[in-house]
Amino acid sequence: MGDVQTVRGRISAESLGITLPHEHTRCVLWQIPNRWDYWQLTGDEELMTAELARFGAVGGTCLVDVTLDAIGRDPERLRRLAQASGLHLVMGCGWYRQAYYPAEARIGQRTVDDLADELVAEFRNGVRGTDVRPGIIGEIGTDKPWLTGEEERVHRAAARAARRTGMAVTTHAVMSAVGLAQLQVFEEEGLDPARVVIGHADSYPDAAYYGAILERGANLEFDFLGMTFTPVERHGEPRLVRLLLALLEAGHAGRILLSQDVCHDSQMAAYEGHGYTYLASTFLPRLRELGVDEATIETMTIANPRRILTLAPPRA
Repeated sequence: MGDVQTVRGRISAESLGITLPHEHTRCVLWQIPNRWDYWQLTGDEELMTAELARFGAVGGTCLVDVTLDAIGRDPERLRRLAQASGLHLVMGCGWYRQAYYPAEARIGQRTVDDLADELVAEFRNGVRGTDVRPGIIGEIGTDKPWLTGEEERVHRAAARAARRTGMAVTTHAVMSAVGLAQLQVFEEEGLDPARVVIGHADSYPDAAYYGAILERGANLEFDFLGMTFTPVERHGEPRLVRLLLALLEAGHAGRILLSQDVCHDSQMAAYEGHGYTYLASTFLPRLRELGVDEATIETMTIANPRRILTLAPPRA
């Protein structure tokens, strides 16, 4: 079937069961200039090991950590968490969105190929002097409902690196149809849309947007499941479920991924949040009650993440 690159090395894709394809085990956003909301997932290792164990206890096997440099990526820490928890952890690579580009990355001063070369080097050699390698590119994002010049440059670099390494690309696209603009850049660079996951689809509940992404052969990810930060999130799930059921009825199960995007301390089970178990313990049982069969659930939670994480043959 092919291999998946985890923080502890390559494994057979068949080793993956239930997978959360868009999560964080540490995420620190508040240090960015002019941001004062103290938004962070501190990621204390002892606490995080217990949280990951809870995910394993409900059948979880793999978690994809899309935390990037400037907001908390730490390859050695991820390997320790994988060893302590017994889970497969996959690390992301790239640059998040313009407000969070590290100054030292010099995004606006480098060529697209130079940026792509950096991602390829991480995949081949490891990150920052370690032998820990990424297994997916992303989350690659936009701050607004459009791509800035620097964000477009990052998206093009991500596509070129994806072609050269076989990694898939996963994106941050919120509260707008910007995922279509992201997808256009990837397509212009010759990246197969089947290797692209447009993220945060639940933040923009629009059937036409979903259809446009799926028609082009890309994947759609509902990854705010269980979020309760705003009234919209607390009360918006019934509408999301209706949209999801319509997509399943139309035969799109093979292009849909589900996750929780845990990114704040308050989401930890230790602090009375859902932890990483909401999908398995709450959301999937609701789908079953509404008539979604086990084969469809396994497609979304096992087969689709497995397909995305399986390394494709590199292309020039």
